[in-house]
Amino acid sequence: MNEKPLSQLTNEDLKVILLEQKEIFSQKERGIPREALIQVKNALPSPHAVVISGLRRVGKSTLLAQIADLLGKDNYYYVNFEDERLAGFSASAANDLYKTLCLLFGERKIFLLDEIQNVPGWERFVRRFMDMDFKFFITGSNASLLSHELGTKLTGRHIPIELFPFSFIDFLRFKNKTIDDLSQLTTVKEVRLEAFFREYLERGGIAEALKYQELPIHATLYNDVLYRDIAARYQIEETTALKELTSYLMSNTASLFSYNKLKEMLKLGSVNTVKNFIRYTELSWLFFVINIHSFSIKKQQIAPKKIYASDTGMARTLAFSFSENKGKYLENAIFLALRHNEQNIYYYKTKSDREVDFYLPSKKQLLQTAFELDNPASYEREVNALVEAMDELNIKSGTILTGTSVNQKMANVKNISIIPAYKWLLESR
Repeated sequence: MNEKPLSQLTNEDLKVILLEQKEIFSQKERGIPREALIQVKNALPSPHAVVISGLRRVGKSTLLAQIADLLGKDNYYYVNFEDERLAGFSASAANDLYKTLCLLFGERKIFLLDEIQNVPGWERFVRRFMDMDFKFFITGSNASLLSHELGTKLTGRHIPIELFPFSFIDFLRFKNKTIDDLSQLTTVKEVRLEAFFREYLERGGIAEALKYQELPIHATLYNDVLYRDIAARYQIEETTALKELTSYLMSNTASLFSYNKLKEMLKLGSVNTVKNFIRYTELSWLFFVINIHSFSIKKQQIAPKKIYASDTGMARTLAFSFSENKGKYLENAIFLALRHNEQNIYYYKTKSDREVDFYLPSKKQLLQTAFELDNPASYEREVNALVEAMDELNIKSGTILTGTSVNQKMANVKNISIIPAYKWLLESR
C-alpha cells in the first residue's frame, strides 16, 4: 500500500467521509453487552490508551459503539480506517485529520479509532496526542497491537483488551435465553442447555454468522483474514500454499502437528516458511498454537504443537474433512474459554505417553475433554491419563469435561470430577 498525505483528498471530500462514518457509526446496532465492557468501564478514568484487538467481525466495532454510549455522543471523534477512501493514510497526516474533525464537531479530547492497523506509524500519532492529554480507544485485527508495536512507543501507557468470538454465555444471551440457576436445573432444562451447547459447537460465536445463517459469512471472513490481514500485510506471494496450509489446519483443529511434517506434506519449501505462515495466522487471530508442558525448553521447541481455531463454527464450516469429530470441537471450545483469561496454556504428555488436553501451571489445573464417556475403553483412557498426570505433577485433582450429561455413577471418581462442559462454562463465568 502506497502512503499518501491526507491533503490529497479535498477538504470537502474528507468532511463527507467523516460525516458519513459518524452517521453510520451512530446507527450501528449495539448488540449484547460484552464482558470486555467491564474492563473498558474500569479504564475510563485513566489516561491510558485502551487497545482492543481480535479477529475480524468478532465485535470490536460493536464494542466501540457501546463505549461511545458510555462517553456521550458529543464527547468523542470517530474514524474508521477500514474505509477504502482513507487508504494510504499515514501518521504524518494526523494534524490534517484533527483539524477537519475540529471544524466538523468542535474540540473534543477523545478519539475512537477503528482498525488502526491500516495506518503505518499509527503509534507515533497516538503517543503525540496522548502527550497533549487526549484519550484513545483503539481497535485492530492484528495481535501485534498488543505486543511489539506498542512496546516501543506506548510502554506502560496502554491497556490491552482481547476480544474473542461469543462465549457460551454470550451465545445464550444473543439468542435471548435466560441463564438459569444451575443448582436448580430440571431434567428438561438440562436437555435444553445441552442442545444449545451442541448448537454453539456447530455454529460458533461470530454474531453475523449466527444472525445470517444463509450467507457464507465464515468463508468471507476466512478469505478476508487470509488475503487482507496476512497475504497483503506480510507481502506473501505464495497465496496458494498459504491457503493449503490454513485449510489443513482448519480441518485438523485441536490436533497435534509438527512444522517438518507440514512442510513435507504440503511441499511448502522450508520449515521457516511454515513457521512464518502459522505465526501470521496467530497474529491475525485465525489460530492459536500451544506447546507441550516441559521444564526443558528444548523439548518444548522440538515436540509437536497443538492448533486451535479461533471459532468452532468457522472450523466446522471450512473443514474439508467428511467426518465430524465433535470431540475436537468440544476441546477447541474449552481452549477458547480458557484463553479468555489465561495465556499460559499447555497440553501434557505423561511418561507413558498418555495425553491430557490442558495443563495450566499457574493454577495447577489439569483438564481433559471427551464428548462422550459411555464407552468403557474411552472412560478408562481419559481417567488413566489424568491420574498419571496428577501423580507426576503432584496435583490432587483433575477434571473431565463432556459434551453430554454425566452418568451419576461416574460423577466423581479417583479425585476426578466429570462435568458436562456447558455447566462448567456457565459456572466459570
